[in-house]
Amino acid sequence: MKKIFSYENGLVALMALVFGCLFFDRLALNFLIPFVVQDIALSDTQIGLLAGALSLAWAFSSYFSTAWAETNNKKKLVFIAAVIIFSLCSFGTGIAISFLGLLVARLVMGLSEGAVIPLAQNFVEKESSPNRLGLNAGILQGVGSALFGSILAPVILVAIAENIGWRNAFYIAGIPGLVLGLVSWLYIKKSTAESLGKKEESSVSFKELLKYNNVKWGIPVACCVFGWWFATLPFISKYFVEAQGMSPDEMGKTMGLLGVSGLLASIIVPALSDKFGRKKIMFVFMGIGILYPFAVYFLNGTVFHLPAMFITYFMMGCLAMVAAVLPSEAVPPHLRAKAMGLIMGVGEIVGGVIVPALAGILSDTIHPSAFLWVSAALAFIGVLFAFKLKETLGQHKEFPHYLDT
Repeated sequence: MKKIFSYENGLVALMALVFGCLFFDRLALNFLIPFVVQDIALSDTQIGLLAGALSLAWAFSSYFSTAWAETNNKKKLVFIAAVIIFSLCSFGTGIAISFLGLLVARLVMGLSEGAVIPLAQNFVEKESSPNRLGLNAGILQGVGSALFGSILAPVILVAIAENIGWRNAFYIAGIPGLVLGLVSWLYIKKSTAESLGKKEESSVSFKELLKYNNVKWGIPVACCVFGWWFATLPFISKYFVEAQGMSPDEMGKTMGLLGVSGLLASIIVPALSDKFGRKKIMFVFMGIGILYPFAVYFLNGTVFHLPAMFITYFMMGCLAMVAAVLPSEAVPPHLRAKAMGLIMGVGEIVGGVIVPALAGILSDTIHPSAFLWVSAALAFIGVLFAFKLKETLGQHKEFPHYLDT
C-alpha cells in the first residue's frame, strides 16, 4: 500500500493532471473551431496560423525558460508561474472578438505553456525508478495530452459550447489549472526541482547538447513526430464536419475515440520500450503512423473507418518517447531538462509552426485533404531519421556518454 502512495507515484499523478489541464486549454480551440468560425470568420490559413503562433511561442519558451530555470535553480518557481499564467490565458481566448485577439491570446498561452512540459518531465525523470522511466513518462503524456486533451476535451467542450456558448467553454477550461498550480507548489519537494551539476557547468547555450548523438538525431525525429500530429490536429475536426459530413456530436465522439487511442498508445508504447528497447518500438509505431491519414481519407463511410483510425493513431505514443525518454537517456543528469527543452522547442517550431501553416495553405489552395498527406510524409521521413538513433534502454541512471565522436 505504501508503494502505491509513494512520492514517485504521487508526483507522476500530479504532473499528469497539470499536463492534462495544459492540453485541455491548448487543444480547446481545435475542438471549438466549428463554433468559433460562426462568430469570427477564419480561413484554414488563419486556423493554421493560430496553431503555429502558439507553437512558436511555446518553442522558444520550451528551451529558453527551461534553460534559464535550470541555470538559476528556479525550476519550481518557473513551473508554478507558467501553470498559473496559461490557465489565465484560457479566459483571454474566450473574450477575443477577432482573429488578432485570438492570435495574441494564443501567443501568450504558448509562452507560458512552453516551460511546463520539459520541467514536469524532468521532475518525473528525477524521481523515476530505473525500470519505470518509459512508463512514467508515458503516463504523464498519456493522461495529460490524451485523456484530458483528446478524450475529455472534445466531449466536454463541445457539449458546453452547444448549450451555453463557446466563450463559456474557454472560461471553464481555465479554472482547474489555477487549483493545480497551488497543489504543485505545496507538493513538489525542493530536492525534486533542484538543479544538478555545478553552477559553472550551467548556461543557456545549447551547443554542448549537439555533441550527443541522440540529441542531434532526436531533434529531426521529434520534428517529424510533432509534425505528424500537428499537420492534422488543427484541421481534422473541421474536416470531419465539412468534408466527411459528421454532425458536431459525431465529430466530438470521433475525436474522443482518437483520444482513447492516444491515451492507450502514450502508456503502452513507452512501457513496451522499457522492455524491448527504445529504437525498435519507435520504428514499429512510427511505421503504423504513416497509415493514419490513409485511414481517415480512404475508409470514410465504411465499417473500417473508426477501427483503422484507432489503430494507426497509436503513433501518438512516440510523442512521449521523443519529448522525454530519449533526451533523458541521451545526456548527463545536469543537462536533461535543457535537452528536453531543446528537442521540444525545435520540434514545436518545425512540427508545430511551419507544418500546420504549410498544411493550412495547401488545404486552402489544393484540396481540403492536403493536410493529411503532409502528415503521412512526415511519419515516413521520421522513420528514416530514426535509423540514426542509438539504443539507450537501461542507461537512465548510469549515463554512458553517447558523444558523436
